[in-house]
Amino acid sequence: MKKLLFTFILSLSLSVVFGQGLETKYHEPVADFIDCIKKQKREKLAARVSYPLQREYPVPDVKNQQEFLKRFDEIFDAQLIKKIANSTPASNWSAVGWRGIMLDHGDVWLRYDGKLTGVTYHSKVEKAKRAQLIKQEKESLYPAIRDFVAPRQILETPTYRIRIDDLGDFNYRYAAWPLKSKMSDKPDLVIENGELVFEGSGGNHYYEFKKDGITYNCAIMVLTERGGAPALLTVTKGDKKVLFQKAKIVKPF
Repeated sequence: MKKLLFTFILSLSLSVVFGQGLETKYHEPVADFIDCIKKQKREKLAARVSYPLQREYPVPDVKNQQEFLKRFDEIFDAQLIKKIANSTPASNWSAVGWRGIMLDHGDVWLRYDGKLTGVTYHSKVEKAKRAQLIKQEKESLYPAIRDFVAPRQILETPTYRIRIDDLGDFNYRYAAWPLKSKMSDKPDLVIENGELVFEGSGGNHYYEFKKDGITYNCAIMVLTERGGAPALLTVTKGDKKVLFQKAKIVKPF
């Protein structure tokens, strides 16, 4: 899931509501991370990352240490390095419950043992890379659905492929195909004016679309029980559930 507008809102709310001063016992692992960044100890950092390190879709996640070293400069640019290097555990880092430790409003996330779990900051290089990937992706789609601001999700259930795109101004579009079809084919169903709804502070959220008295709900399960599906498709007509399928989240890169 996984950073987007969702990440900004979530990080901001967490910093305001849940962020707490960092206990002294956690200062050492944070200080060690700061030192690694300041002194460019890249190999040490690469060994202390929880992989995959997620990047904003459709930029591919960083899968291993080799990729981390190769892509270090596009993730940690001079601006982020300076921000981390000038930070102190006591003043700029805070504990956010089970999520770990964050820098300021969530630019960087660490586990309590100092392991890197997330970087929601995006460098100019990575933003340009993302824009190029989105352009390439648009060209591969059915012409009628190439107009969007940003891709959000591609889900696959046992029978359907579902694509959700951000059209801007908090307007989301749902497009669905039989699983055997390609996204370059004409979708069986397209619905606009969908909304994104967040549930609590755990990160779970869903996209809801309505057409002809039928509601299509695509839930993204950031928090779920072990072995639970990462996404769910629920279709209801009135109070009657007409379809319920587990889904996996698919990234084309």
